[in-house]
Amino acid sequence: RPLTDLQSRQSAVQSRISNFKTLASYTSTLQSAASKLSTASSVASFAATASDSSAVSVSAGADAVAGHYDVVVGELARAQVTASASTAPDSNTTIVATGGAVTIGSRTVTLTQGVTLKGLASAINGNADVPANASIVQDGASSYRLVLTSKSTGEANAFTLTNTLTGGTGVSFADHDADGISGDTAADNAVQATDAQLTINNIAVRSASNTLDTAIPGVSLTLFKKDPSSTISVDVASDTSALTSKVSDFVNAYNDLVGFATKQATAAGKGDPTSIGRDPVMRALRNSLRSAISTAYPTGATSSYLAQAGIEFTQSGTLQLNTRVFNAAVSSGSVDLATLFAGSTTGGATGAFGSLNDLLTSYTQGDGTLASVQDQLSGQITRLTSQIDAMRARLDIQRTALQKEFTAADAAMTQLKNQSGSLASFGVSSA
Repeated sequence: RPLTDLQSRQSAVQSRISNFKTLASYTSTLQSAASKLSTASSVASFAATASDSSAVSVSAGADAVAGHYDVVVGELARAQVTASASTAPDSNTTIVATGGAVTIGSRTVTLTQGVTLKGLASAINGNADVPANASIVQDGASSYRLVLTSKSTGEANAFTLTNTLTGGTGVSFADHDADGISGDTAADNAVQATDAQLTINNIAVRSASNTLDTAIPGVSLTLFKKDPSSTISVDVASDTSALTSKVSDFVNAYNDLVGFATKQATAAGKGDPTSIGRDPVMRALRNSLRSAISTAYPTGATSSYLAQAGIEFTQSGTLQLNTRVFNAAVSSGSVDLATLFAGSTTGGATGAFGSLNDLLTSYTQGDGTLASVQDQLSGQITRLTSQIDAMRARLDIQRTALQKEFTAADAAMTQLKNQSGSLASFGVSSA
């Protein structure tokens, strides 16, 4: 019976560990949901659309402002491409130069031995400071050219070439103005470096990149097609769907955790030794979460409580999203809602979900509260295992002693039976 009691206690502790692992899983899910609402960018409630996404793609960020914008793309940003005027019959066997140097921009690549076109390209690409990438292009039968492409688009990232390579079959670049420098005129290049040029509501905008992050407040534009005759309509409008989904995920994750905690408390009330319903860690987590959700956050927002954003408790202790209140909070402006959820970037105040994320992280991180309590329970398992092993050893000794006593008693009984038989025989003979 003592061994059975120890084994039952060990089994109960193992079940408690399993329950804490389940709690850790629910808590981790809730922490992830809180994290997705803890930054201003995650609370952005605007969406941007373009009338022709094949020409211009758009995305709205946290600082977007509702509005309509007419975009006309007159030019795309392009990277300069300059090909060698000379060709080689192959890329990897014919020596095209044995010495000299080529200067691309302000960086010089010097040769100390003979190279093929492939070797020359490798030498150029081996210098990370060269502003162009080198490649080999086959433009015909037994005709290969060295092609240099600027690493970045835009006129500011154009490059020139000064070529003093010697030996081999030779490498040359076009120099239409005969000034000893290649790439400084459009005629020298296969593609001339250009800036993106567009108008936004008739305001001229120029960019070295086809991705513009500041032309429209809070909106990123990516240009794909040049068409001066076409006007692309870009609209930025309130969009609550993504934010609603994130908040709903948090509400559902909280309710899942509370549902698990309630079942554990019910089991504990019935005397279930495997339950963690009355464990102080479980009670502390639940109480801390309820307090963090219902407290006021002095972040500078006009709303201080999550309930003012529609995230409210029910009579049963679960959460619900009051969509009427939530939509009203969203329509009043995402900046205020972002301040309540994520805090103030200027004042350093932490918002509601930032605080919740910090609280939950203290439970879920590797050395957090839930990991510590599981370690403690694992220690109990180890100690109970030692006690069970010791109890088994004592029982083995007791069993051996009892077996010896039984064997001795059995031998004594056999001897007594033999003696009884002998006395009976003696009595018959005397008669």
